[in-house]
Amino acid sequence: MEENSKIPVHVSIIMDGNGRWAKERGKERFYGHAEGVESVRACTEEAVRKGVRYLSLFAFSEENWSRPGEEVKSLMELMVKAMVNELPSFLKNGIRFIVIGNRERLDGGLNALIDDCMKKTENGRNLSLIVFMSYSGRWDILQAARRLALEAAAGTAGEQHIREMDADGFSRYLATSGIPDPDLIIRTSGEQRLSNYLLWQCAYSELYFTDVLWPDFREKEFDAALSEYAKRDRRYGKVK
Repeated sequence: MEENSKIPVHVSIIMDGNGRWAKERGKERFYGHAEGVESVRACTEEAVRKGVRYLSLFAFSEENWSRPGEEVKSLMELMVKAMVNELPSFLKNGIRFIVIGNRERLDGGLNALIDDCMKKTENGRNLSLIVFMSYSGRWDILQAARRLALEAAAGTAGEQHIREMDADGFSRYLATSGIPDPDLIIRTSGEQRLSNYLLWQCAYSELYFTDVLWPDFREKEFDAALSEYAKRDRRYGKVK
C-alpha cells in the first residue's frame, strides 16, 4: 500500500468464521476462537503501524448468548485470558482498551477485569482498541432512546432540546459516544451482512467483505482491505 494512500481513522471488523475454520481441521469450535486471538493481535499491531486511530472488533453479540452454554463459557474464559496476556503489550504500545456493550449480562469477575484493563490503558494515545461484547445495534439504539426518554420524564431534557435535536445530538446517547463512526467495516468468512452491528453508526461506512476465515485474516489481509478502502470515493450523498 502506498504511503500517501488514504488511511481510515476507524476500522471495524466483524470477526467471523472461527467455527468453520476449526471444523475444516477436525477440531472443536474453541480451537477456532483461540486461533482468532492471534488474528486480533496481528491486526492490532498492523493498525498501529499503518496509523489507524481506532480499531473496533465485534467479539460477542447479544444473540451469541443463545449458543450452547459450554461454548459461551469457553469464549468468556478466552477473553479473560486474552486481556491478561495482552495488557503489557497495550501499555508498551500506547493502546487504549475499551469494551462496549450490555455489560450487565457479563460475569462480575469479567467486568472487574475489564474495568481494570480500561483504567490502566486509559492514557494510550497510539490506538483505541474497542471490543464490542454483548452488543447489538438495536440494543444500542434502544438504550439511547430509553436514556433520552428518562431525561425527558425527569425534566432534565426539555421539550425544546428534544425538538431541536439532530443526528449528532442523538449520537451522544449511543454507547459509542465520543468514538467516530467507522470509516471501514470488514467482515470475514464470506458472509455479506451486518448482523445487527453498529446499525446507526454504519450509515456511511465503506463495507468490505472477504472469504477469508477470521483465524486466517492477518497483516496481508488487513492491508488488502486498507488498499481497497483507499480506492473508494466517499461522497456522503453529495455530488463531486
